[in-house]
Amino acid sequence: MIPGEITPFLKAMFGEAIQAAEPESWQVELGSLRLLVLLSEDQTWLRSLISIDSAQAAEPYLAQLLEANFDETQEVRYALHQGVLWGVYQHALSSLTPEDFRAAIARLVSLQERGLATSFDRLAEAQIRQIIQAAKQQGQSLEATLQTLERFYAEGMMGGLESGSAEREQALGAWRYQLERLWEEE
Repeated sequence: MIPGEITPFLKAMFGEAIQAAEPESWQVELGSLRLLVLLSEDQTWLRSLISIDSAQAAEPYLAQLLEANFDETQEVRYALHQGVLWGVYQHALSSLTPEDFRAAIARLVSLQERGLATSFDRLAEAQIRQIIQAAKQQGQSLEATLQTLERFYAEGMMGGLESGSAEREQALGAWRYQLERLWEEE
């Protein structure tokens, strides 16, 4: 691609939601989507960014985000800058094809749509696996582990004492599901 092809390309994808400050920057704002496309000063590298969440919100999940960079994100990456968690794509402009650029934008949008949910799920699963390992080391059965969790909820150690019975049952149901799902794997 060449710089002059970027504006028509983005307009074809996003219509009039694009704001161009040619020849080095473009911004797409469409609903909650805010995509930035920037060229390096010498116009040899393209960088596309999409904001995902605040760095503060992402902090508990940094290990999961870095693992995703290694295993799953393909040509896009998670990055922190100026207090924001970004999805980032960088490519040499001379070898960038429209197909690769379109795929990268789709992956960036997917990262934004998922937000921190996938990282939260991975962290929660890792903690549940630790609970299972500890329970098994103590010789507890699945049912005994569930009874311990029920007692923790009843005593306010997990969840507030003011939680209603429906809320408590929903939380315990989620615990039961995850413990049953992972118990034999640990």
